Amino acid sequence: MKAIKITLGLILLLIATGVGFLYSGLYPMGADDRHWGVSYWALETLRERSIKRASENISVPDLGDSDLLLSGGADYNDMCAGCHLQPGVSSTDLSLGLYPAPPDLTASADKHDHAHPFGEHDWDAALRRQFWIIKHGIKASGMPAWGETHTDERIWAMVAFIQKLPELNEMQYQILTARGESDQGGHH
Repeated sequence: MKAIKITLGLILLLIATGVGFLYSGLYPMGADDRHWGVSYWALETLRERSIKRASENISVPDLGDSDLLLSGGADYNDMCAGCHLQPGVSSTDLSLGLYPAPPDLTASADKHDHAHPFGEHDWDAALRRQFWIIKHGIKASGMPAWGETHTDERIWAMVAFIQKLPELNEMQYQILTARGESDQGGHH
């Protein structure tokens, strides 16, 4: 009986300490203040495991269609390039001000750590992950959920474009991301 009381007491003390810490305001929340190592690890692990679980049943369509590439390029330029960059641009005010820093999607997949998290080497899993992130966003990261305003087809078009992005030079990027005057992509 005494061991049960001690265990319950320790659990209550642990809960009270956690709640006290939450209400203390001691944890720095500024985007210019980096997470503690253990906090960063916990958040990264939670994010990656959650996305992997949520995206594992998504079916990947054929992304080889050139129309997908073109429509995805225009949307990427309008909605993503400010954070995830474009060929010839190494940073923007927005990309520098976000924490965690958004991945540079112009870099080849093996050069940024978000392509194959936790040693993920399944290409379809990486594509499902990108689709899920674009569609649902990531809480408290600056990554919006585009699924509220974009169809799955448009999101897959952005995924298709992202696969080609590291291979593009500045001129190719400009050509593939140009939007015709009649094509506003649903933006007003």
